[in-house]
Amino acid sequence: MGILKANEGLPYAMNLPDIPLLSLLRERMTWLNKRQDVLSQNVANADTPGYVARDLKPEDFDAMLRSGGTGARLVTTNVRHIAVTASPSPIEEETTPSQPYAHNGTGVSLEEEMIKVADTQAQFQAAANLYSKAMTLMRTAIGH
Repeated sequence: MGILKANEGLPYAMNLPDIPLLSLLRERMTWLNKRQDVLSQNVANADTPGYVARDLKPEDFDAMLRSGGTGARLVTTNVRHIAVTASPSPIEEETTPSQPYAHNGTGVSLEEEMIKVADTQAQFQAAANLYSKAMTLMRTAIGH
């Protein structure tokens, strides 16, 4: 008898990170991480004349659920279910021009950017906590 490799010969084996809820949480954390990068560039360029603040387009959760998101797939397990096809949604950047600030001529409000940074950080922490708790719950359910 040879050594079994991961998921070999196990038709019921499931990769926990591929569960739709976990995929959605990972996608959310990816978006929040990218947003944090963009906001940090805004803060770093707060004194650069002519710089215009940027941000990411907000995620549309309703549209994500309707399309199945990039990680979540709706499965039709009953003939009465409606089949939904999924298409990945790219992370889109947009400029968020504010009024030019008289003191340095930039389009960046440092106060507004810091509020966005703090909010993004809190949302990321919440998503990471949910992901961790869901993984713990799944491991407990399967007896690991």
